[in-house]
Amino acid sequence: MALKVKFPEKIHMLRGNHEDKWINNAFGFAEECSQRLGEDPSEPDSVFNKVNELFDWLPLAAVIEDKIICLHGGIGSTLLSVDQIEAIQRPLEVIHEVSTPDQQLVVDILWSDPTDNDQELGIQPNFIRDPNGTGNIVKFGPDRVKNFLENNKLKYMLRAHECVMDGFERFAGGQLITVFSATDYCGRHKNAGAMLQITRKNEIVPKMIYPLNNPENNWITDDEQNKKRPPTPPRW
Repeated sequence: MALKVKFPEKIHMLRGNHEDKWINNAFGFAEECSQRLGEDPSEPDSVFNKVNELFDWLPLAAVIEDKIICLHGGIGSTLLSVDQIEAIQRPLEVIHEVSTPDQQLVVDILWSDPTDNDQELGIQPNFIRDPNGTGNIVKFGPDRVKNFLENNKLKYMLRAHECVMDGFERFAGGQLITVFSATDYCGRHKNAGAMLQITRKNEIVPKMIYPLNNPENNWITDDEQNKKRPPTPPRW
């Protein structure tokens, strides 16, 4: 956020599934604000509420040079065109109990994942993120990726949302790349991180980031408390 304020035309932030007041209440951010700032997160002027108000204004996607689309989760079962994203009104509250096509579209963008490999096609259940089987959170196959890119005259799709062991992972014949920059995520996975550099020819070059041998501690030092806060699942 500080970099966005300092370089507003050079830094672009996209919304992910954790930029969500409900998630932040459930998985530690409200508690962190309470403990570290001595505030009541339920107060309208609390840092917790102000940060979450900002989250409601963040864009859900970005397109680079009319060739590369960036979004947090993916295209799920309902995203067919970039125009659908442009039509989403902000500020936007994420609704998890999906009851309308627009609500499902937002959940698809923020929460969906690619299937396990390029041989798994179409739309499939996402049991890790949707253990109750509501069908709101799905996995999408390489055929969906290729159709979306072709129909929107795009070349690549970049997304995050899963902890990948090498910091980046290719899917759909290399047309989709998952990138994850946090090394040794939550002190559990010993994964590398990565950044992606895009050349003037729109080629994508991964830059690896390796874990330190002496990682800093989380603000929560109680292992039992940490177990209650499940991290982003790894993509083995």
